[in-house]
Amino acid sequence: MSTANSRIDPADTVILFADLQAGIVELTQTNPLPRLKTAVLALAKLAKLFEMPVIVSGIMGEDGSPAKMIPEIAQALGELPTHHRTTCDSLLNPEILAALEKTGRKTLLISGVATELAVQLPALTAADTGYKVFAVPDACGGMSERTEQAALLRMAKAGATTVSVMTLAGEIAGDFRGAEAVPEVAICGGGWGAGLPSRRARG
Repeated sequence: MSTANSRIDPADTVILFADLQAGIVELTQTNPLPRLKTAVLALAKLAKLFEMPVIVSGIMGEDGSPAKMIPEIAQALGELPTHHRTTCDSLLNPEILAALEKTGRKTLLISGVATELAVQLPALTAADTGYKVFAVPDACGGMSERTEQAALLRMAKAGATTVSVMTLAGEIAGDFRGAEAVPEVAICGGGWGAGLPSRRARG
C-alpha cells in the first residue's frame, strides 16, 4: 500500500523559519524558549544534511532595522538572507512567495513564533494552493495553549498537519543499519544531532 501522500520526502521539502527573531521568540508561552531554540537548531541541521532549502522571514523594527534572527539558524546553515514580510501572512508577500516557488518543491515545513499568526496563516495559504504542509510544533511557540490549539485545529481542517523534529529525523533517516544513517538517527537522541557532519563531509 502506498504511503506517498502521508510521508515526507526531503527531496520535495522546503522549510520556512518564520519570525524567529529577537523581540518575538521571547513571547512564546507554550514552548519554553530554550527548548524552542534546541528544536530550531535540530531542524536546521536536518535541512543541511538533506539539502532542504530554507526560507527565513522576519519583521523589520519600527525604526526600519533588519530583524535579528536567533543564532541557531546560522549555526547550522550559515548566514541566510532574511525576507522581511510586510503582510501578516508571509506567503502574501511577493518576495517570500517567489522564494518558495523558486525551489520547485511542494512540501512545506513551518517553524515559527507565534503559531497563531506566523505559522498558521502561511500554512493555510500553502495548503489552499496545493502544498503539503506541516507545522513543526516543537520548533514553534504559541501565545497561549488555547489559541495555539485553535490554530493547529484550523490548519488540520485545511489539510495541513504536524510533525515533530524527532519524528522527521527518524522518518527521513532511512535504514539505520547503514553507517550513512548514523548522523540522521543521532538527531533523535538526547544530543539533538550535535556535531552532525554535512553530506560532503560524510563522503
